[in-house]
Amino acid sequence: MPFRKIFLVIAGGLGLSCAIFCNPLAATPATALPPSAGPTTLPPARIQKTLDDYKRWLNLLGERDAVAGLATAVVVGDKVVFEGTVGYADVATREPVTPTTVFRLASLSKAFATAITGLLVDDGKLDWDTRLIDVLPYFKLKNMQEADQATVSDILGQKIGLPRNTFDNMLEGDIPYQELVRKLDEVDMTCGVGQCYGYQNVAFSMIGDVVLARTGDFFYHLVDKRLFYPLGMTTATYGRAGLESSKSWARPHHASRHGWVPFEPNETYYRVAPAAGVNASLRDMEKWLIAQMGDRPDVLSSALLNKLHASGVSTPSELRSTAWRRARLTDAHYALGWRVYRYAGETLIYHAGAVAGYRTMIGFFPKYNVGVVTLWNSTGPTPSGLMPMVFDDLLGLPHVDWAQIESAPKKPVSRKKVRKARPARRR
Repeated sequence: MPFRKIFLVIAGGLGLSCAIFCNPLAATPATALPPSAGPTTLPPARIQKTLDDYKRWLNLLGERDAVAGLATAVVVGDKVVFEGTVGYADVATREPVTPTTVFRLASLSKAFATAITGLLVDDGKLDWDTRLIDVLPYFKLKNMQEADQATVSDILGQKIGLPRNTFDNMLEGDIPYQELVRKLDEVDMTCGVGQCYGYQNVAFSMIGDVVLARTGDFFYHLVDKRLFYPLGMTTATYGRAGLESSKSWARPHHASRHGWVPFEPNETYYRVAPAAGVNASLRDMEKWLIAQMGDRPDVLSSALLNKLHASGVSTPSELRSTAWRRARLTDAHYALGWRVYRYAGETLIYHAGAVAGYRTMIGFFPKYNVGVVTLWNSTGPTPSGLMPMVFDDLLGLPHVDWAQIESAPKKPVSRKKVRKARPARRR
């Protein structure tokens, strides 16, 4: 899939130019950055270099047909300084990805669950230490003494004591969530509650039941009312129906001998909405990133953000899972719907997500108030190497081609797959 279009918005306040590349496209109006983007301001020249490099890497991504479609943005302070799209929302119809094309967020959904929980804690509706057995009559674990101690923060902080991804395979086998959460007492625990890390989707989603029990309202209604609406996330929805009713939405794709092939979205992880049920566009996620970096205190207070982003249980496996993590990370923890890394000596707040045919990544450095979000609609890991390349540039680290897009491709790109860029269609 070729590079289709890219938008670049660079802040005049930093003395950076506004550039548009590939075919002439409609530009997003340039906006000025604040004098200081967070506690420490990155050098303007370094930001400029990063954006120039990112432009080049995205061109290479498109030339290599390494993704069906992708949307990405770089945010500094409360301003979007870079916004880019590559490829197609649907390869079969040649509908291009735009900044308002809606993607499945997969596990990036977890941060919305923890944020709404925090707002309800502020309202006095529940507490981080609310015990699950006091709210959910069905809740049991194999060790009931441990179950008696399990709290809201234990499930949201991925430290409930269950083996990693408990019952995900059964969820994928069409067994309903409601049945699975009533079978947790059949599972041997790996540690005591609160004592070790074990990533969950099914157990995490019990927060939806807690919210309903304590408020009388559905979890997704409250997220819409307290987060999507005030943040202006106009395309954000929950569920497959929400995705497919979007004006423009990205179909999932898998690779074949003939290129990328779209297929029908899988229903599975929509059944655990707090863990993986959100759909949103790049434009929405820019607003979400700005809020998470502290520039929407009217919606998410600094006190709440500090709670959500505070390091919790240690996650040592994260230090080894990819090449860039092995090279750059020296510490890794799970917070509340977020991962907290020590990236080349700097604190990085991060999360990634994946469901069939979709991948997502979001991360930011609180010290510099700068972040990146990327959404794509195909299998394959290549785009996931781009974000650490951007991070390295922003921090002034030695360049490493984590995405492996700068070396000679193993196979020449078919001329049939390389098509000229077209003007962007606004949605």
